[in-house]
Amino acid sequence: MNRVFITGMGCITPLGNSVEALWNSLVNGVCGIDYIQQIDRENLPVKVAAEVKGFNPEDFGIDKTMIRHNDRFALFALAAAAQAMADSGLRVGEDIDPRRFGTAIGSGIGGIKTFEREHANKLQYGLRRISPLFIPEMISNIAGGNVAITYNAQGPNIPVVTACATGTHSVGEAYRLIHEGRADAVITGGTEAAICEMAVGGFANMKALTTVDDPMAASLPFDARRKGFVLGEGCGILVLESETLAKKRGAKLYAEVSGYGNTCDAHHYTAPHPECRGGAESMRLALEESGFKSDERLYINAHGTGTPLNDKGETKGIKAALGEEGARKAMISSTKSMHGHMLGATGAVELIISAMALQNGVIPPTIHLDQPDPECDLDYTPHTARQWQADIAISNTFGFGGNNATVALRKV
Repeated sequence: MNRVFITGMGCITPLGNSVEALWNSLVNGVCGIDYIQQIDRENLPVKVAAEVKGFNPEDFGIDKTMIRHNDRFALFALAAAAQAMADSGLRVGEDIDPRRFGTAIGSGIGGIKTFEREHANKLQYGLRRISPLFIPEMISNIAGGNVAITYNAQGPNIPVVTACATGTHSVGEAYRLIHEGRADAVITGGTEAAICEMAVGGFANMKALTTVDDPMAASLPFDARRKGFVLGEGCGILVLESETLAKKRGAKLYAEVSGYGNTCDAHHYTAPHPECRGGAESMRLALEESGFKSDERLYINAHGTGTPLNDKGETKGIKAALGEEGARKAMISSTKSMHGHMLGATGAVELIISAMALQNGVIPPTIHLDQPDPECDLDYTPHTARQWQADIAISNTFGFGGNNATVALRKV
């Protein structure tokens, strides 16, 4: 089996449109949540979101034709992929055979903004006015497809769709491709751009979103006042390589991808299992594959959505996976307190954050954790970042349908 390393990273997020900007915002406790600007919020049931700010696709070398013919979620992926590929320095056709270069980029929802726009066209003008590009702009695999075309990635292409677990599952499956020798490198991650009336209305009506109007009190993971998650958008893209390829070309290494857990609650189509049964097993599998020992320092980037059920359930899951003593030794944080819940993108962005935490010896905080829930009684790194060198990090994401994903990273 091949060892697998992260050699390049790129992102578009509510906290900045580069890895450096994202990390600087996180360690300084910056909140990327604000009043919704993209659409008229007057009649929306929810007024706040974690929007990407200052995004111009042309800044990332995307030409005007591609901009016109792609949904926002796909443009995020192209922009983050441009950063990750430049960061890695991987030259397709020189360093790697295109047939050994894969793609694993997913989206939980895909082009819902395109769907909303074309539905409005249909209602106003009839079927003949639906764009001929409606389907290719909307389908959730098109982000990965366009990235593969851009970088001539002719190897395996697996666009994962597992709701909020999409980004983490994508990276986990990319790891498997390289680990098992089916590819030498994979460009992977998740992307989402679902801040529109249909998505806000749908999530709000199912009581998933917070209705708190104060941006500084809206996303409250592990806090007794939490009332739901804050809808976010963005993209995280990573380049993974086999140890052989990375060392042959002298690539810089951010972290080793060392374990992956993939489970299903088999419980309910939206609600998590109350004991976090599947999440605990996902964590256990990832840590076991990583060879985790009880005396190692562990950082957990929690799913930590700020919903009443998730946070107390995830706390139980961490205890079930690590034991009471192990759970209390771990450092945990929910960075969703700052960047909101980016749905299918969130897991990939949080793996980038986990890699940066390992590399820099800093644990990003859970901000606004002023009134801890007694049922959430672990160390969630409240308020401010902490200097602490972890040996291993895991990132959890849990999604509708009972999907659970955990990827483990080791410090290099």
